[in-house]
Amino acid sequence: MSPRAGSTGPHTLAFVESPVQLLNVLEWAHAHAPGAGLTLVVLSPVDPMTRGQLRRMCGLAREEGHQVRWEEARGGPGAPLRTVGGLTAALRRADRVVLGDPFSRYVQLLLTLTRAPALVVVDDGTATMEFVGQLARGERLVRWHRKGGRPGPRDLLLAPVSGAARRRLTPGGTRTVEVFSAMPVDATPPGVTVRAHTFAWTRDRFGPPRVTGGADLVGTSLVETGVVDADAYLEAVRSLARTHGATRYFAHRRESSAKLHRMAGATGLEVVRPDLPLELVARRGPVARTVLSFPSTVVHTLPLALSGTTVRVAVCDIDPAWLTDGASPRARGFLAGVTRTARDAHRLTAVPGVPGARTAPAV
Repeated sequence: MSPRAGSTGPHTLAFVESPVQLLNVLEWAHAHAPGAGLTLVVLSPVDPMTRGQLRRMCGLAREEGHQVRWEEARGGPGAPLRTVGGLTAALRRADRVVLGDPFSRYVQLLLTLTRAPALVVVDDGTATMEFVGQLARGERLVRWHRKGGRPGPRDLLLAPVSGAARRRLTPGGTRTVEVFSAMPVDATPPGVTVRAHTFAWTRDRFGPPRVTGGADLVGTSLVETGVVDADAYLEAVRSLARTHGATRYFAHRRESSAKLHRMAGATGLEVVRPDLPLELVARRGPVARTVLSFPSTVVHTLPLALSGTTVRVAVCDIDPAWLTDGASPRARGFLAGVTRTARDAHRLTAVPGVPGARTAPAV
């Protein structure tokens, strides 16, 4: 069990916009700031599934002794101004700021208001890999599935804010920058400290799970983000389920209800909407002996969260033929890199069934 947070040490202000970001702040606090006076600020999204998971994660954070501040940051036209205004004093008092999404325009704006000498970036999935690479190369901060496109009017309007945030996230003088990540980090920016995220809090707090037979399949929002064709994705899911005996499909929180309804009818899979991040759901169990996934964060994180169990993680590459015409030029290489680096980290080997599939031995 984690040491409960207290009021000693530097005051830490953490900003999260998703359940996974909140989980990773709890992991960071458990590993590197036990006893810190941590205040979690939830910049609440509008999506009901995400809000529900965030509410449950807030309960876990309070159980750990952390303060939670829920902000309706997107609750109408005046919400951003009210939110930023209400957080200004706390930002100026903070000794350390922890954030989960350096690409978020909201977070970038808040960064311009703090002079905290210590900044920490925790994992926001595979986007962390892209953030570290862009920071090392001195590039503007752009999400991987948008990179290569022409900046729109909103991008141009907010470019000064993004540029200021990138400068704040660059170490200099008395300012330190830390990245807390379970992702493989190849090119570390000068002066940035990278600390390993091992899901120690998750393993201490939950499980070990009951392991069942068959396979579970993890969903992705690549269709919703316009990267992968919906029909090609459905056929890939159907093929994986048939080949590997999958019975459950854990939906990504951003997957549309219409797509999931169609998938359930076409594949016979039981569609599960997780009430917490998948790392916690799997660690609590029950979980199948094999977990199948497309390139995503979980091919890096689940082997860590399920360390010491007999569960194996499998990853199916995205065939270039599945990409939509609107997919960015960066998409193909980035997705391949997610799989390649997971294979290197977790000794993934080829399996039959679907072109591009890879599977890992027991973790």
